[in-house]
Amino acid sequence: MGRVEDAVKATIMRLVRREMRGVVVPLAREVRELRRGISRLRKGVAALERSAARQARQAEVVRSRLAASEAEVKAARLSPTLIYKLRARLGLTQVQMASLVGVSGSAVAQWEAGSSRPEGANRAVLVGLRKLGRRDVKRLLSAKGAGRRAQSASRAKSKRRRRKRR
Repeated sequence: MGRVEDAVKATIMRLVRREMRGVVVPLAREVRELRRGISRLRKGVAALERSAARQARQAEVVRSRLAASEAEVKAARLSPTLIYKLRARLGLTQVQMASLVGVSGSAVAQWEAGSSRPEGANRAVLVGLRKLGRRDVKRLLSAKGAGRRAQSASRAKSKRRRRKRR
């Protein structure tokens, strides 16, 4: 009787193992894929955080180069005509000036049209721009452009990676 019991028990155990394997193996694959996905997301977030930190540092450098004292900012007269003349003297487009100040191109257009006025930090940056020449401004723009080119290159690289995975 012991042999029959052992044989039945061994058969049941073998069948149970087979069933377990049938359930566990696909789940293990899915867990591996999910972990890989989490890893990719973490790397993406880390890259974005580095990029944001780099942009913040660049913005801080530009702001510090364009800093003006509070007395200068308060005393400065920034009429629409003066803003336009400043931009023309520096040889900038509205978009380039907006990039330096940290606003949109339409904001510069509104300043020049007189429908709005620069305030706060934007006003201080404009007063700081008045102290710079064309060469200085071009250097600042190229420094900002280098950061943007690096960022767009990293975006293109990640796009290629995503395409490969599909």
